[in-house]
Amino acid sequence: MTLKILEEKHNLLFKRREVKAVFESETTPSRASILELLSKKFSVSPEKIKIIWIKGSFGVKRFNIEANIYNSKEEKDAVELKKKKEGKAGEIAVTAK
Repeated sequence: MTLKILEEKHNLLFKRREVKAVFESETTPSRASILELLSKKFSVSPEKIKIIWIKGSFGVKRFNIEANIYNSKEEKDAVELKKKKEGKAGEIAVTAK
């Protein structure tokens, strides 16, 4: 398992670092494991990181990752859109039909 940073840009408008990386592994990585690797690599807490996507190809053990790293959780919450299944505090909300 290796994580290699390809590109790191500072976006002053949104107060974040935009990171593109490559992760090599025998198995498909989970978002939680990538989040943990990025938080250790950049010395920030996982709640300040938003993973945009993790893309891999069939038969290839290389995964492309794009993520945004914010200075604080409040800045992340102000900029990033939340998915419908994420609740008020980022928790999974259960909807009854």
